[in-house]
Amino acid sequence: MVRAENRMARETESRRQRRGGPRLAPAFTLIELMVAIAILALIFVMLADSFHAVATGKVNAEARIATAEQGRHILWQMSNELRGSVQTLFGPPSIVLILGQGRMENNVPLDDLSFSTIDPGHRRSIEDFGAEDTITYTTARNPNQRGWFILTRTQRSSLLSSGEGGPGVSLELADNLLSLHFRYFDGNIWNESWNSGSLPPQRQLPQAVMIDLVLAQPNGAPLPLSTVVTLPMAFNQW
Repeated sequence: MVRAENRMARETESRRQRRGGPRLAPAFTLIELMVAIAILALIFVMLADSFHAVATGKVNAEARIATAEQGRHILWQMSNELRGSVQTLFGPPSIVLILGQGRMENNVPLDDLSFSTIDPGHRRSIEDFGAEDTITYTTARNPNQRGWFILTRTQRSSLLSSGEGGPGVSLELADNLLSLHFRYFDGNIWNESWNSGSLPPQRQLPQAVMIDLVLAQPNGAPLPLSTVVTLPMAFNQW
């Protein structure tokens, strides 16, 4: 009896193997595959966010550096030109030209400044000739960006005796200006404006000029820059 049962079991197993072929190895189910794909997709999303954050940070950092370099160059140019402030041929002899007009727009200082200098940013090859150029810095609204202003530098010859030395050459220095403020030190106090023509001789130059410049970065954040410039010819030894 036992032998017959064993024989029947072997025959049954043999028929099953012939009918179904080789036995399949264990594999993942559909749910397990979907879970694995979802986890992999989540990892890719996190990596993409990280790469985007790094790329955005790099672009913003480069933009901040460019804006800072732009502001430092403007301050450097203004400082060099102000240090060379001298007499001008405009008007009566021995009249120093420094005309600083303080003005406000929407509670923001946007000053204008004109002065004669022997050290202009685009210096011509004239040496020991006294006053050479008159430099004017002016501001105007930027029509393409609300709250931003355009800073323009105009240079004209101070050696011409007629008129105001011609129309001059204008150059746009920045279109992302937020504020520009000049203050003038007369030896005792800081003044908001300066007019050399209304002052007595030997006191027509301020001893120092403070420049406060604020530029807008590409993301709109303000970048403040400041410096103080001493005018050597304002002192008696000159």
